[in-house]
Amino acid sequence: MVEGSCFCGTVAYQASEPFSSMMSCHCSMCRKHHGAAFATYLSAPLGGFRWLRGEDALLRYQSSSQGVRNSCGVCGSTVPMTLETQGLALLPAGPLEGDVGIKPQAHIFVGSKAPWYTITDGAPQHEEFPPEFATPGLPRPTIEPRTSITEGSCLCAAVAYEASGEPLFMQHCHCLRCRRARAAAHGSNLFYKEADFRWTRGREWVGEYKLPEARFHTTAFCRRCGGAVPRVSSERGIVVIPAGTLDTDPPMRPQRHIFTNYKAAWFEITDSLPRFAEAPPML
Repeated sequence: MVEGSCFCGTVAYQASEPFSSMMSCHCSMCRKHHGAAFATYLSAPLGGFRWLRGEDALLRYQSSSQGVRNSCGVCGSTVPMTLETQGLALLPAGPLEGDVGIKPQAHIFVGSKAPWYTITDGAPQHEEFPPEFATPGLPRPTIEPRTSITEGSCLCAAVAYEASGEPLFMQHCHCLRCRRARAAAHGSNLFYKEADFRWTRGREWVGEYKLPEARFHTTAFCRRCGGAVPRVSSERGIVVIPAGTLDTDPPMRPQRHIFTNYKAAWFEITDSLPRFAEAPPML
């Protein structure tokens, strides 16, 4: 039995074994919904899945003919999808509590992988679905290289933005807040000066949720699709851009892992980036 919840705690759920698979998906829809480098999902029997609370708060978005993506309507966190015809519940692994007893078995849709993220573990990689799925692929959008402008948008494209010049820094954060907010192995964020950022459309669709006990930690999401969007932190003069929402290749690559003391038990860091058990000295 495993349990999980969204960033704000409004939505909570549990699922029972056996868990049939655990895979990390790099498709653009997963990246945009979570705002992360990739999304890792645990497959569980639908008969052993139930919502513990907050089902009435779900924001549902039909992202394709193959499924509906669920988010918390209060904080925007991605929460499980249910596939009735297949008898499965797909649980985002980031918020799951404790050791789930299984590790990621493969990377899928690596043909749509973000150019700023490098896969360094030894798990098998598939361009689209694994062959045994016998399922057609999905449209594969391209990420355009730009030299001076960084652009991005939410899952449904109602919200879009751009930032100019050089980012301040880029990092992967493994704290529990980021894992719940992004429902992923870690949050991957790009930081810009507020003066270098602007919304190009859909500002009216942006919702925000601030964690009451946190000094700054606030999530932003599209209220139409639940997809992650940038958070403008005027109190600090910066903008936090969830890197999974990028439509262009940014002029920077991730520089470090932070808060690794709180890393998900199922995820292993295998790259050579600097690691900080807590916050790095500059934060």
